[in-house]
Amino acid sequence: MLSKPQTSVTQATTGAQTSREERLVRSVCPISNGLDIFGDKWTLLIIRDLMLGKCRYQDLLSSPERVASNILADRLKKMEGEGLVIRRAYQQKPVRYEYFLTEKGKDLAPVLDAVVQWGKRHYPGTMMFSKFERQEQGRRS
Repeated sequence: MLSKPQTSVTQATTGAQTSREERLVRSVCPISNGLDIFGDKWTLLIIRDLMLGKCRYQDLLSSPERVASNILADRLKKMEGEGLVIRRAYQQKPVRYEYFLTEKGKDLAPVLDAVVQWGKRHYPGTMMFSKFERQEQGRRS
């Protein structure tokens, strides 16, 4: 059953303007709503890479998991629409963008931390990139 539309405000690529998007929320459960936004195979990995400092399309494309270009473009567009990332042009001809997490996107850091801890506990031998490990240790101190 769909509940009434939830309005989310996203920042347009111009930076100054905002636009409103409505999406139907299919559940009142926050887990269900979160999974609708970041529950696919790629979105949290893209967020991980953005948290690790990657911001250009080619850098995101070169991650070890090898996301396909069309999927990366689709996920970045959806993440921008949900207000998780903003994009800024860094080159005009041809136009190329850098992507940055918004506060809403950065708020997913504890989610990634929890997944890291779960994975390290249940899948021995897995590891995170050293930069993420240092960030994780710094948060615990």
